[in-house]
Amino acid sequence: WREPLLAGEYYSSFALTEPDNAGADPTNLTTTAVRDGDEWVLNGHKWFISNAATADFMIVVAVTDPDAERHRRTSQFIIPIDAPGLDVVRDIGSVENPRPRPYTYGSHCEVVLRDVRVDDSALLGNRGDGFLIAQKRLGPGRIHHCMRWIGQASRAFDMMCERATYRYAHGSVLADKQTVRNFIADSAAEIQALRLMTLHAAWRIDEEGTAAARKDIALIKFFGAKILHDVIDRALQVHGSLGYSADLPLESMYRAARAARLYDGPDEVHRDSVARQYLKGYSRPADDRPTEHIPTRRAAAQRRFADLLAEQP
Repeated sequence: WREPLLAGEYYSSFALTEPDNAGADPTNLTTTAVRDGDEWVLNGHKWFISNAATADFMIVVAVTDPDAERHRRTSQFIIPIDAPGLDVVRDIGSVENPRPRPYTYGSHCEVVLRDVRVDDSALLGNRGDGFLIAQKRLGPGRIHHCMRWIGQASRAFDMMCERATYRYAHGSVLADKQTVRNFIADSAAEIQALRLMTLHAAWRIDEEGTAAARKDIALIKFFGAKILHDVIDRALQVHGSLGYSADLPLESMYRAARAARLYDGPDEVHRDSVARQYLKGYSRPADDRPTEHIPTRRAAAQRRFADLLAEQP
């Protein structure tokens, strides 16, 4: 599977998300893989499975050990797209693509598995490693998202700056308006911040591994999604009705940017993860009082103030 995939001869699809279970918590999956003799029998319902309509094979995450520890319940299986019982039901319309053309690359599909049978050769990694493998994939994958978002935000930024140089309104070009200049300055700072944060997260992965970079990856995921949306939104605003129209790519970029706050984990999950990881470095002070140096500094300041008052005539 891997060599044809790397050569571009095969396309793959990753089936994790389910319509009746929160995608942000993959420990609640209900798609099952049950042992039957020398085979596994898979049953379940997946959706928003990207590229399922054009894939040659699908990697399905299914529950193999329901009584195990919550992060050891699932396994992953490689299943040919034409396997009996594997049904790609439809391309799902979305904010980004309300009326998708059937069976086109980049679509998000609903998939049903009915008694799909595979042998042990279909098992990806070890039994029970489904969650672990997914996390190894999703960490670097979020880096890739942020890299693309930097590119898209930079394109929107260029369009906004160019528009400001020639669009004339209320006595001058938009480049002379303070609000538009604020748009440009804020966007430049945010894109640069996202670029450096993304480079740092990638460096952490290279130097220390994906697990060590967890906090950095979560930071850029929710921060990058916001920057992407905000920069495109400002660029669209500066273009006015032209930006709102389909004559420019800004309107489609704007719609696509909304999904960035959802896929590979919603913003709220990543914010919570970041906060929890930072809080691990702090402990509750004794007697719920501030740490010792704070009252010490306050007392020193009060003494100094008293000394100053005593020096007054």
